Amino acid sequence: MQSWEVEYLVYLMLWPTQGSLDLAVTSYEDLGLFAFGSPGKVIVGSTIIIQNIGAMSSYLLIVKSELPGAIAGFISGHDSGSWYLDGRVLLLITSVCIVFPLALLPKIGFLGYTSSLSFFFMVYFALVVVIKKWSIPCPLTLNSPIEILQISNSTEDCKAKLFHFSKESAYAIPTMAFSFLCHTSVLPIYCELQSPSKSRMQNVTNTGIGLSFLLYFVSALFGYLTFYDKVDSELLQGYSRYLPHDIVIMTVRLGMLFAVILTVPLIHFPARKAVMMIFLSHLPTSWICHILVTLALNAVIVLLALYVPDIRNVFGLVGSTTSTCLLFVYPGLFYLKLSREDFISRQKLGACALFIFGILVGLLSLALIIFNWINQ
Repeated sequence: MQSWEVEYLVYLMLWPTQGSLDLAVTSYEDLGLFAFGSPGKVIVGSTIIIQNIGAMSSYLLIVKSELPGAIAGFISGHDSGSWYLDGRVLLLITSVCIVFPLALLPKIGFLGYTSSLSFFFMVYFALVVVIKKWSIPCPLTLNSPIEILQISNSTEDCKAKLFHFSKESAYAIPTMAFSFLCHTSVLPIYCELQSPSKSRMQNVTNTGIGLSFLLYFVSALFGYLTFYDKVDSELLQGYSRYLPHDIVIMTVRLGMLFAVILTVPLIHFPARKAVMMIFLSHLPTSWICHILVTLALNAVIVLLALYVPDIRNVFGLVGSTTSTCLLFVYPGLFYLKLSREDFISRQKLGACALFIFGILVGLLSLALIIFNWINQ
């Protein structure tokens, strides 16, 4: 998120909206209302709901696919038919016992401790990816009970390429947009800061995005330098395949699963707020509505996680549509609509470029993803 985006979002919070001198902008949906009236509020809220449901279901999809293997790694002579190795059963237990109770918390600030714990799990993951670069030889070999199968046939496959374009490249930018999207949480977090100000919110944003970028970059770089063209869409699956009984990899899998599980309740907050603003704004705020909306969202994401076959489909589709809108299109469009500066000013030209870039990237990525689906 660019600095002028955060500054202007927070500035609008302190600027009374039309029709009331006491009402300030406190959410992304309010920005849509302020810029384009009720249709803008509905469009932004609907986008947030779709995006966050896609994010939460993709995280639970990771739990369904990874948790059985993580548990099996610590159990010798396990029965493959046991309930504790069934991904769907474990997904339901996790959602009911952990995700739902945490999502019921009334304020997003309550999840600060769980978010810190998730971050430390991510740091551990990145460190292990770096260390294990020297534990997996290239050409890659897969240990089999019968023989050692060579996956790469020549050392040419072990040379890093600065650029490599394929049909899978269509998922790259949408996935990155999906990963760095934090716009829906900026204003709620600002409201809960002690002594909130634009400078403090900018520091929070810069720190969060900077640390996330560093961890993503290190993990992606050394993951690629380990597997090269054989990188899986879920990086940990590759390590589990080539180092099936490595205790460090097993602990990393558990840590990442906890990080993913603890992230889901955090995404519930903007999604629930969007649902209540669009569909239940005429009703008084109550715990009953709070619980019912949380329960409904939890049921939807669990059903999606149970029946979506590939996490990449969620990342690609949601990232190319709602994520690009929230990350690029809407901030630029709102700035162009609400700013009183001249159109040739640096900020407005940047907003215009961001708006055009978001539309082009979203349309191109979506077209390539649909093309890949058709040709599969």
